Amino acid sequence: MRIVERDTLISAGSFPSSKECADIVSVVERSIRSMVWPSGSNSFTLFEEFGKESGKGNGVTPIKKMFMSKLEKVGWSLETNIDIATFRKPGAIDASIPCRGKLFCVEWETGNISSSHRALNKLALGMMREVIIGGILILPTRAMYRYLTDRVGNYSEIQTYFGLWEALPVKEGYLAVIAIEHDHLSKDVPRFPKGTDGRAKR
Repeated sequence: MRIVERDTLISAGSFPSSKECADIVSVVERSIRSMVWPSGSNSFTLFEEFGKESGKGNGVTPIKKMFMSKLEKVGWSLETNIDIATFRKPGAIDASIPCRGKLFCVEWETGNISSSHRALNKLALGMMREVIIGGILILPTRAMYRYLTDRVGNYSEIQTYFGLWEALPVKEGYLAVIAIEHDHLSKDVPRFPKGTDGRAKR
């Protein structure tokens, strides 16, 4: 798997320039780059089929699970519930690890663009409430999105709104968006099956 972009939206206080932050980001990026498909190969080859029609393209949930299993093996917790003192509790964070008495969190997008906004809002609010010290949202490029479940949030859609999170009054924290992309396309590899996420096929 390739990392195409990494945009830093929040870099406040001493943490973003610390070795702790660099080490965590390095683990996340190495985990992404180590993702291969099919299993046993040395690159990530996506089944070449557009995902717009029902039953077509690749499901996103199995790809997310592949990444999450890599983080779990190196000590990250999955599906972490975090109290950020909102009127309604947000959904669980995909993956987290303790850092400086707080949490560094990672979200991997499997929903639509609204889900991408919620994920970044949740991470940023956690930083403002001083519960989260760092956060990364991972989502596909527009080029990869075409071969996934229709309407999955992607980098091009969310990029327009980066200025909103960049302007937030965070005292200490690091927030970034990573755009990922397949290495190759082929009709000779297995398709990632689509599971169910609510009513949507993911």
